[in-house]
Amino acid sequence: MKVLIVYAHPEPESLNGTLKDFAVEVLKKEGHSVKVSDLYAMHFKAALDGEDFPDRTDKEKLVIPKEQMNAYEKGTFSPDIAEEIEKVKWADTIIFQFPIWWSSCPAILKGWFDRVFAQGFVVDLGKGRLFDKGFLAGKKALISVTVGSPKELYTKYGINGDLEVHLMTLWHSTLEFTGIENYDIFYIFSASSMDDKRVKSELERFEKVLKNLK
Repeated sequence: MKVLIVYAHPEPESLNGTLKDFAVEVLKKEGHSVKVSDLYAMHFKAALDGEDFPDRTDKEKLVIPKEQMNAYEKGTFSPDIAEEIEKVKWADTIIFQFPIWWSSCPAILKGWFDRVFAQGFVVDLGKGRLFDKGFLAGKKALISVTVGSPKELYTKYGINGDLEVHLMTLWHSTLEFTGIENYDIFYIFSASSMDDKRVKSELERFEKVLKNLK
C-alpha cells in the first residue's frame, strides 16, 4: 500500500511529530511505501491566490474554480501545488496528522486543502463528479489528532461541543465530498498533560490502528 502522511505541526519534538515518525516506522515495517508532506518544514504557502496560476485564463479577474480547472487540465499549477497533487494521486491512503487548534485543524493544513484539492482534480461540480463519483474515489483517509483538553469537554454537552461535529467539514464536506473513504478518527485527548507511560500506551493504540489499514 502507498501511504501519504500530511503532517501539520511546527515542532518536530511534539507529540504530533512523534506520532508522524512512529507511523512512518510502523508502516514501513509492514511493507508499505510512505511519503510525508511536512507542511511547516516545507514552508507550504497556505493562502490560495493568483500566484497559484502562472498561466491565467483571465488576467483581470480571478475566478478560482475556472483557473483551477484550467491549471489542472494544462498542468500549469505552481510547482508546490503540482508536487502535492502528484503525491495525492500516488497514495492509496492519506493520513492527516495534526493538533486541534480552536476546534479545527491548523491554518496551514486548511490552506493545503484549499490549494491542492482543486476543482478538476478532486471533483467536477458541473458534471456531478462528487462524493462516490468524485475523482478520489477508491482512496482512504485516516484523520489522527491530538487534543489538549480532556474528552469530556468535547462531547455533545461539553463546553467545547462535539469534536466530531467540528471536524465534519473535514471528514465529510472535504474528504467524502471528493470520494475518499474515511477510517474512524484517531483521537488522543488530554495531550498536554501526558507522561511517558501514557505516551507509550497511546503509541501502542496507534500501532494497532496503523496495522489495520488496508
